[in-house]
Amino acid sequence: MAIYKDTSTNTWRVVYRYTDWRGERKQTQKRGFATKREAIAWEREQSICSAAGMNMTFKSFISFYEADMKMRIKDSTWRTKAHIIRTKLLPYFGKRKMQDILPRDVIAWQNDLLRYRNEQGHPYSQAYLKTLHNQLSAVFNHAVKYYGLQKNPAVQAGGMGQAKGKEMLFWTKEEYLQFAEAMMDKPMSFYAFELLYWCGIREGELLALTAKDFDFAAGTVSITKTYHRFQGQEQITSPKTPKSNRVIKMPEFLCEEMQEYLQMLYEPAENERIFPCTRRYLQHEMVRGCKETGVKKIRVHDLRHSHVSLLIDMGFTALAIADRIGHESINVTYQYAHLFPSRQTEIAQKLDVERKGEFDHV
Repeated sequence: MAIYKDTSTNTWRVVYRYTDWRGERKQTQKRGFATKREAIAWEREQSICSAAGMNMTFKSFISFYEADMKMRIKDSTWRTKAHIIRTKLLPYFGKRKMQDILPRDVIAWQNDLLRYRNEQGHPYSQAYLKTLHNQLSAVFNHAVKYYGLQKNPAVQAGGMGQAKGKEMLFWTKEEYLQFAEAMMDKPMSFYAFELLYWCGIREGELLALTAKDFDFAAGTVSITKTYHRFQGQEQITSPKTPKSNRVIKMPEFLCEEMQEYLQMLYEPAENERIFPCTRRYLQHEMVRGCKETGVKKIRVHDLRHSHVSLLIDMGFTALAIADRIGHESINVTYQYAHLFPSRQTEIAQKLDVERKGEFDHV
């Protein structure tokens, strides 16, 4: 380590040499320190980071966390994490040493968030508070698992907030058909909502569809990608989860409708999106249709819930539904349990018959 004073700017510069994970010698430097004490403090923090010791600051550990995690998760997932880290975690924990952050510090952070009110006097939602706590806990879990931190103070402090409630909005078939009629004046809108409702696909999956994804001989549409828009740039990535890669069988009327729609397009290229719009466009059309028809307002994503509700009402099992919408069956069972008809009485009656049958053999 060497510290120099730059007389031309009256600031201090640090040149720091270290050995990287490959065993190779490296050198880095940082300029612009107002005092020699600040320069020495920075050099000391670099030494701690090189040893990956838990007496490094929370801010320094985040650089390790990013390097370890960013390439392993989807860009959109990392952006969500990074935003929470930047706006909710670093301002409070950034300068504190990892090993010195205690459960009481986490509780104090939680209380600050619980006290928050926006200009309208509204607090953070319970679901958002739970998300913030989970992200903080994930950082400490990573430090415990891979960097030798003894305990996770976020786990010791206990959770904050609650998961989203089971109540969800959805349309009945009659409500959807009423809405769909109002969409017929715009073919792109009409056919987009037809796919969303009758196939239960996600918005991003819809917006990534191309002509080659349809096999009309087999009557299927293949879901292999999803659409994002970030900082003005369009991105096509893999679907949300591995289970989301699936082939959906379309009803015959929908096959006919999609063939009609593709014939309306001007020779779309094989990889050209057939719904060249955005999520915002779909939301705008949703609002328009609700206003024109008087159907209760729901989100575009709620069409997915509406599809599941329809399938449950038709008597399909959680396993069959999960395969169609790209979920694990256990998730469908949990998320939509309140929509499945109760079988408790039937179970009790069959158990009663089974038990009585034992006596008949005595």
